[in-house]
Amino acid sequence: MGEHDADVLIPDQKGRVRYLTLNRPRVLNTLNADVFASLEAEIAYVKGDPGTRAVVLTGAGERAFSAGADLDELTGLDPVDVRELLGGGQRVFRALERLGKPTIAAVNGYALGCGFELALSCSLVVGAERARFGLPEAGLGLIPGYGGTQRLPRLIGRPAALKLMLTGGRIDAAEAHELGVLCGPPVPDEGLLDVAEDLAEEIASSSPRAVALILESVGSSDGLDGPLAHETTLAALAASSEDAAEGIAAFREKRKPDFGGK
Repeated sequence: MGEHDADVLIPDQKGRVRYLTLNRPRVLNTLNADVFASLEAEIAYVKGDPGTRAVVLTGAGERAFSAGADLDELTGLDPVDVRELLGGGQRVFRALERLGKPTIAAVNGYALGCGFELALSCSLVVGAERARFGLPEAGLGLIPGYGGTQRLPRLIGRPAALKLMLTGGRIDAAEAHELGVLCGPPVPDEGLLDVAEDLAEEIASSSPRAVALILESVGSSDGLDGPLAHETTLAALAASSEDAAEGIAAFREKRKPDFGGK
């Protein structure tokens, strides 16, 4: 895994706003079990702290918010074990979504796969001009397993979401804004955290009770629990397949995968 548990997610409290920085820049802030555990602990802390009224989540370095899941953790597991692994991450993202306090993803670079799904679990997404978004799992013999098949179609519509997922293509920050992923136009790269901070502070100045009730009301009709569980099962089956083994191997070897036409 490479980093100590305490280092993979850096918290910083600034008044009423909690800043969380994904801190695995050498591997483009990919998400592993340590990151999920740290996120879960932070969610619990924020939930119980009346002094924290908003959260800003971003990635260390200039290249990535998060480039996805740590593929090493998916390798060699049977479907039951993969489902347990994915289910744990799903629960963390769902807890983030249901925190009752606004969360802002400040996307400073690549938000791919699980990293994009993490951003989709936040209340709002702001993006730097260099931000790039995508769900490339199909090219690896996988499917989005952390809510992407459910949250993205609800956000941008089924056709646009299917195109992204089936092709594995990427969109830039301008297109992400046009599709409704971003809550505002892309901002200059060096000004991203300033914009996120201003937004967080503006929300934090509102009534925390009213903010919590708005978040609860908006989320009350999402109907995601059953579909997310089904996605987890399907993603586990995909991750345990021969196609996934070939796709991940090809990715590591920097070659085109051969899925054998099956």
